[in-house]
Amino acid sequence: MSECQPSAAGKMVHGPSLLTEHDTYLLKEGSHFDLHKKLGAHLLTVDGREGVLFAVWAPNAEYVSVIGDFNGWDGSTHPLAVRLDETGIWEGFLPGVGKGCIYKFMVHSRYNGFRAEKSDPMAFAAELRPNSASVVFPLDGYEWRDAEWMNGRAERNALSAPISIYEVHLGSWMRVPEEGNRWLTYRELAGKLAAYVQEMGFTHVELLPVMEHPLDASWGYQVINYFAPTSRFGSPHDFMYLVDELHRHGIGVILDWVPAHFPKDGHGLGYFDGTHLYEHADPRMGEHMDWGTLIFNFGRNEVRNFLLSNALFWLEQYHLDGLRVDAVASVIYLDYSRNEGEWIPNKYGGRENLDALDFLRRFNQMVYERHPDVITTAEESTAWPMVSRPTYVGGLGFGLKWNMGWMHDILEYMTLDPIYRSWHHNNLTFGLLYAFHENFILPFSHDEVVHGKAAMLSKMPGDDWQKLANLRLLYGFMFGHPGKKLMFMGGEFGQWAEWNHEQSLEWHLLQFAPHQGLRNWVRDLNAVYKAEPAIHEIDFDHTGFEWVDCNDHAGSVLAFLRFPKDRRHPVLVVCNFTPVPRETYLVGVPESGFWREMLNSDSEYYGGSGMGNGGGVQAEEGEAHGKPHRLRLVLPPLAALIFRREH
Repeated sequence: MSECQPSAAGKMVHGPSLLTEHDTYLLKEGSHFDLHKKLGAHLLTVDGREGVLFAVWAPNAEYVSVIGDFNGWDGSTHPLAVRLDETGIWEGFLPGVGKGCIYKFMVHSRYNGFRAEKSDPMAFAAELRPNSASVVFPLDGYEWRDAEWMNGRAERNALSAPISIYEVHLGSWMRVPEEGNRWLTYRELAGKLAAYVQEMGFTHVELLPVMEHPLDASWGYQVINYFAPTSRFGSPHDFMYLVDELHRHGIGVILDWVPAHFPKDGHGLGYFDGTHLYEHADPRMGEHMDWGTLIFNFGRNEVRNFLLSNALFWLEQYHLDGLRVDAVASVIYLDYSRNEGEWIPNKYGGRENLDALDFLRRFNQMVYERHPDVITTAEESTAWPMVSRPTYVGGLGFGLKWNMGWMHDILEYMTLDPIYRSWHHNNLTFGLLYAFHENFILPFSHDEVVHGKAAMLSKMPGDDWQKLANLRLLYGFMFGHPGKKLMFMGGEFGQWAEWNHEQSLEWHLLQFAPHQGLRNWVRDLNAVYKAEPAIHEIDFDHTGFEWVDCNDHAGSVLAFLRFPKDRRHPVLVVCNFTPVPRETYLVGVPESGFWREMLNSDSEYYGGSGMGNGGGVQAEEGEAHGKPHRLRLVLPPLAALIFRREH
């Protein structure tokens, strides 16, 4: 990464600036959404001399200088000058330094004698932990090759499109045990991950946060450098290559984005200039006690500028196809995980964070205004209304919302021994009462396979065969159910162990037929999901779904229909949640003719017992479940069946 020549640094020059009078106006107004183009470290040529223009916001500092490998980390040699426009921005042009130079800002506060060496909040690259300096890195120069994807992604990201997301932690998807268990680089990951995801049929990859973070165990959720992809796996251009390669394989890239909180590390945003600049001063507003992190002051214009610029930065500089906003509930509730007396009500006496709600609405408005072909997703774990409804009708404006209630209900049900499931049938059906209140994603994420919750396969009851059958059944039900899909890495082939961020997935399991069978099942589910409009076109409206039978709690069987927009070729999903086979199970259908069995999770190919319906069933005359025709089906044990009406 480094092309720096430390000895070449000259004397700091004051006067050059990227900020115009219009920039100043936008900064003060709180509507400057291209902040990364003005602040930070930018290569320039001034009076024929090449160097770097440094700019940082520190309104309560009395002295700010640039320190780095070019001046022996001496805070007295290269001071910045504060602008006279009351923006609180310090600037200076340093000739002779360039790409690869490492630096920090030495900040002396006018209060409390506070002094600190701070990383650049707008840096495009950073050192690998435990080092914490910023790195001069111009982002131009990478030649993108994904024009075909970018020109057509609106259709792939549409609410009527099949969206099946593979959630990935880059540091543990695959490692190199022969070389000290090292990570794969962005470029090594590019080829392997793109080929695998394409083979498996997922439409998108969702990356746990890649922004630079000091603690591996935070999985990226405690961000220090919001504008810098982590150097663990390579340079910013290397990360561009990864996104580019996924796009060239027809795969969208969604990034976890963390505006909810940030860590207290001394070189980070906290107490930046000797005051609570980015965070609230009062810990009842400014700290997440559970996580030991600080909360952004969403009511401050400059903080909103910072975060909104950051969102656009990732979408524009890295061609990302969406942002998944982490921990939205912790943002919108003032009393989130707080006892009485530990939080401050809003001006109306309520628990809602009005500044944060305004920020989220502005975020979604801004993103969709500039990039209507991307996706914003909320991880919101409460019943807050209209999360994924437009802001002009009072919603938060997100495109999609994780359906945490459905996920919890279904996993609670599936972990039960089948003998008890008849008493909890409501867990399967309750989600349809609110399934169309939001644009839901059905998530089985990283959070469900850590901290003693067990891996997806290990959650399932019974012996090994039953565990695998239950998991195939669960995935079959998920893919038939209204809502877009999300699956965390390792779940697709039945990893036994909980996810460990310090180790590779258990890829060796694929040498065993049952695990290969499960992976084949997920691959084929994705293929049918993408091919059949009935199970992806109308995910967010009741017209795309119809119960056939939701009342067979005694048999623990569900049957429902999915319809495409043109109502032709409906799909029937039937799930048997017990290990008891049903030889002549009657299911009502709306049309006569042949109903082809497209998928059967009990096929021997997937590791099942081999029971089924011989490729399909001819509908009989005769009423069942209020339908004019009926199918006489074989329901295999612990199995999901998917049928398509053939014309």
